[in-house]
Amino acid sequence: MLKFRFVLLAITGLFAGAVHAQVTNVPSTELETFEAQTGKMIIKGAGQTGSLAVDQLNIVVIGKESLDASTGSKQYGMAVEVVANDQRIWKKVVDYDEMDSLLNGLDYLAKIDYKVTSEPTFVASYVTKSGFRVGAFTSQRRGVIQYFLQDYSTNSARILISPAQLSQFQSLVDQTRSNLDSLRAPH
Repeated sequence: MLKFRFVLLAITGLFAGAVHAQVTNVPSTELETFEAQTGKMIIKGAGQTGSLAVDQLNIVVIGKESLDASTGSKQYGMAVEVVANDQRIWKKVVDYDEMDSLLNGLDYLAKIDYKVTSEPTFVASYVTKSGFRVGAFTSQRRGVIQYFLQDYSTNSARILISPAQLSQFQSLVDQTRSNLDSLRAPH
């Protein structure tokens, strides 16, 4: 009887671990949750706003509109994809309601200087619900401030971008938000 209890506890532990593993795959954004609905006809629309070439990578910014055909309800947002050799490296979704905050973060990073801290080095970053991270850092007080994009949820390598590329990325996000604003406007 003791063996039976031990085996039953072991099996229960395995199933508990499996359930826990499934919970970690829950979509992190409202748009992803909306698109993952089952038993409904979901239509996902997407339009590329533009892209940014960074070394061998292409950073693509895409506006997204998704529709529940049965209720007519819609969700909006954008995706940031990193592509190399026509293969997606990673993709992060940003909900529409995060876009203003992201733009404010990008504006802050564009103006950041060494006065942000009295310490010799710093990292400043903005992270969305899905784990898209944009930031600035320096490794020495008199060094150049560097900017980066990253999939923070998987702790991917930072993609270093120049100040001009940061500005271009900010423009792509702003244009995407403007495009989505016109889709959201009553017709």
